[in-house]
Amino acid sequence: MARSRDIILAVTGSIAACKTPELVRTLRTEGMGVSVVMTAASRQFVAPLTLEILSGRGVLTDTFDAPLAHVDMAKEADALLVAPATLNTISKFAAGIADNLLTTLLMTFRGAILVAPAMNWRMYENPIFTDKLRYLKDKGVIEIAPDAGELACGEQGAGRMASIPAIVHALRRALTAQDLKGLRVVVTAGATRQPIDPVRFITNKSSGKMGFALATTASLRGADVTLISAPTNLPHNRDWRLVPVETAQEMEVAVIDAIRDADVLVMAAAVSDFRPAAVATTKLERSDGMSIELVKTNDILRRVASQQDKPFIVGFAAETGSRTDRAREKLRAKAIDMIVFNDITVEGAGFDTDTNIVTIITPQGEHPVAKMSKEDVSHVIFNKVLEKIGRPVLYES
Repeated sequence: MARSRDIILAVTGSIAACKTPELVRTLRTEGMGVSVVMTAASRQFVAPLTLEILSGRGVLTDTFDAPLAHVDMAKEADALLVAPATLNTISKFAAGIADNLLTTLLMTFRGAILVAPAMNWRMYENPIFTDKLRYLKDKGVIEIAPDAGELACGEQGAGRMASIPAIVHALRRALTAQDLKGLRVVVTAGATRQPIDPVRFITNKSSGKMGFALATTASLRGADVTLISAPTNLPHNRDWRLVPVETAQEMEVAVIDAIRDADVLVMAAAVSDFRPAAVATTKLERSDGMSIELVKTNDILRRVASQQDKPFIVGFAAETGSRTDRAREKLRAKAIDMIVFNDITVEGAGFDTDTNIVTIITPQGEHPVAKMSKEDVSHVIFNKVLEKIGRPVLYES
């Protein structure tokens, strides 16, 4: 996020209010200042003192705690997040009712407003309520849709407040310049696996963190994102269209299918260069030694670049040593638009790290990027993509 943000967190009377201490803590970790407003009903589920301690700011619970709070807070905050948001509060907002501090604040606020509904599935699916929610969404209010699953009442259905990561991502997206909006971006991530037998496989050290950071960044900046991912231990984001794959062959099929209507392809996955020539159908017995014949896998980048209606293509080149010459040769030989080089022997730039040190290479030159988080590196990469395709860069790094 380009600068620190001030957020108003409004808590209403749902059992999901018990999750707000974790939400406040997470928002603070993200560098946001949090001011909390609570309805009377919400205080039955979480104590104001708890949220005051975690936010580091006083919690307002009544209109007359500070008579002009609904005006002063509205002028200073960047976003207003209602989580959890009950049917009662959402319906009041849609009807223009301002009978408590929160509903009055909602009517005065001019920044981004997000609601995370939490209620029984019958209430969430009630046509009267859905009409109210649709009306607000048509006015620009952002819904962070609830999850489906077991509800507090023991029933199953859609109505559980969205997860903390989903809420934070939606909030960050609302506060991020949407300069990738309208672009369809395909990202690949992770290390493919080439089976030897039903138990063993050949792979590499890639964790998928760079690819997931790229998908996160593209989503935050408004792109329609398809993430093609080999197996990882990383959490998925429901804003992505996730395509799970395992082998290089599966990755190739998924990429060719996904780029049919894509504008940008970012190949951050560590795709196996070789695979066993034959795969055993039963587990191979342990012996004193084993020889495995390897054959090359297909070059996905080269195949994509050979297509007539190809997207803007970004490749990655992980090398041992400062071999930007090898990366530039890959750029030329594969006829792609951009390649991101990194030396995996440098501390902070190898596999399974949270940071990276890269050089972005295009036919026109090289752009070294100092050590930074992989998400920040992703922003720099997409800034360069926008520059190359002739779209304005609005994101403030």
